[in-house]
Amino acid sequence: MADAVRPTLAASAAVFRGPLVLLAQRGYAPGKGLWSLPGGRVEPGETLAQAAAREVMEEVAVEAEIVGLAAALDFISHAEDGTLKSHFVVAAHAALWRAGEPVLSDEAVAVGWFHPDAVATLETTHGLADVVHRAARLLAAEGVLEDAPPGVARAAS
Repeated sequence: MADAVRPTLAASAAVFRGPLVLLAQRGYAPGKGLWSLPGGRVEPGETLAQAAAREVMEEVAVEAEIVGLAAALDFISHAEDGTLKSHFVVAAHAALWRAGEPVLSDEAVAVGWFHPDAVATLETTHGLADVVHRAARLLAAEGVLEDAPPGVARAAS
């Protein structure tokens, strides 16, 4: 009997540089070719925030400061016959750019800085536009998002 599919814990980060968010086009399945947040599996002994920061550095060579958890998402896929193929639980974080220019890798075949409102026009992983807006709102509420996009209220000083 084949091993049962178990949920895999992953972490990602919506890294903001001013009003723009960093996205990467995935080089591997699941979601190959789709725009997404840099991220990947959580390693044993790592916190979610540590994993998100590490994955951003490994995937696109950008140093990010994790501010907080923006969303938790389930990515569940099934085979044509209905059997479960994979289940990823992704903790998506809001983060600020601190250093480095994004580079391409096997995992990120394209990278770019996008206005949050433009995310909905891209071919993305499920729910990405909502996650990016949640991250922007969290950063604005913390008073750390410079040049908040329109529609995102900044924290009162």
